[in-house]
Amino acid sequence: MDTSQAPDPKPATAPRRPMRLGFPVKVMSRPDLRSNDTRRWQKNPHLKVSLEYLDGILDHLARHRIDMYRMSSDLAPYATHPDMPQFHAMVAESDAELRAIGDKARRLDIRLSFHPSQYVLLNSPNPELTRKSIWDLASQAEMLDRMGLGPEAVLVTHVGGVYGDLETSRSRWAETWPTLPEPVRRRLVLEHDDLRFSAADVLWIHARTGVRLIFDYQHFCCLNPGRHDMIETLRSILASWPDGVRPKVHFSSPRTELRELKRRDRATRKLKTVLLPPVWTGHADFANPFEFVRFMRDAEALEFDVMLESKAKDLALLKLRPDLLRYAPDVASRFGLTSADEAAFAQDESELEAGTAADQDLDEAA
Repeated sequence: MDTSQAPDPKPATAPRRPMRLGFPVKVMSRPDLRSNDTRRWQKNPHLKVSLEYLDGILDHLARHRIDMYRMSSDLAPYATHPDMPQFHAMVAESDAELRAIGDKARRLDIRLSFHPSQYVLLNSPNPELTRKSIWDLASQAEMLDRMGLGPEAVLVTHVGGVYGDLETSRSRWAETWPTLPEPVRRRLVLEHDDLRFSAADVLWIHARTGVRLIFDYQHFCCLNPGRHDMIETLRSILASWPDGVRPKVHFSSPRTELRELKRRDRATRKLKTVLLPPVWTGHADFANPFEFVRFMRDAEALEFDVMLESKAKDLALLKLRPDLLRYAPDVASRFGLTSADEAAFAQDESELEAGTAADQDLDEAA
């Protein structure tokens, strides 16, 4: 066979990194691992203390092969409190510690992010609230920059309030975008929600700003007035991310249990317990594995990391991984999970079945 005209073989390409599973903030399997310095201002809390805690969390994540984590939005306590200037320099003061945490996260290949609080609003009709929100975002973007993290380390935010006029409020977010500092625009990603602004709304904002978007599975189920197809919407949202930067999505299952509430009887004025059906916007403690598998199989051709927003935090992740190997090895393999992990995950399940210490308030450090 004459091979003189045969094309050169394609150069070998590195295999794509498996998709990640992550969880937010609180390590429920280890109550001794704090997510941030929670001391009151009188005791001079500091970002440096929070970073010591985060260093321990990264070690814990590495031991359990958890490769995505959302840091506490209170990592730098009081850093943007308008009446406490004594805390305003703590991010700059922690430059060396932030750089060390970033180096460690890269070495361990752990993806980090922030999700600022619901009080961060970029579409408020109150300019002062918007200004304060931008300050909060700038502080967290500065932390990610000082960590030296790449474009996958993002700040997740929502559109905000409707203020009586959804279209005007949506437009006000888009109008705020060009006023944001460059580090914020570089890090910010916009998520649709379950009550106010749908996936179609954030796609509308993306078309006018270029902001990257986050897809949330439960929010899409709860708020989709246009009856858009889920996977086509997911595809459009993932396309808002540039080539070479892996998007991430949020996944949670809805609560299904009865709710117990105390109500006062109008006639007797006595309190009584009433049972009510669930509110589907509430997050379940754990991720329903069959629901998760169905979503992942529907999205089989797409690539993204998954942040679990289950109430049980890391416990939900530790339960989902063996469930995926048990019920859907094809989905498990997309996260780099194989039969070789069964023994370690069996140990995780055994520890879960043995019980985890109930949440308890830790005394403030002196």
